[in-house]
Amino acid sequence: MQDDEFADVMRALGHPVRLSILRILAEKAQHECCCTDVTECLPLAQSTVSQHIKVLLDAGLVERHPQGTRNCYKLSPGRLDALNAAFSGLFSGLVADIAPAQRRPETEPA
Repeated sequence: MQDDEFADVMRALGHPVRLSILRILAEKAQHECCCTDVTECLPLAQSTVSQHIKVLLDAGLVERHPQGTRNCYKLSPGRLDALNAAFSGLFSGLVADIAPAQRRPETEPA
């Protein structure tokens, strides 16, 4: 995942409601959820939940599947795997770049 794409995904994750929506979809992973299913789990109007779902869709974190007149949503496992790998690479790369003398010991000697 390129840095600009990674930053876009991070912006999408930068709101607590969107994190809650991802958790709700993860809990209901056995089934696809419609917006009303997600709204029932949150103290928000359906229009607000829809707007947050759109941000997650645009970031590629959620997939939409039409079922009749409704749209249902589920997590995008490939995108989440790529995000996980990007996080891993980012933090391991940052830690590796810090000189050993700059690192603080996890425990202070007695």
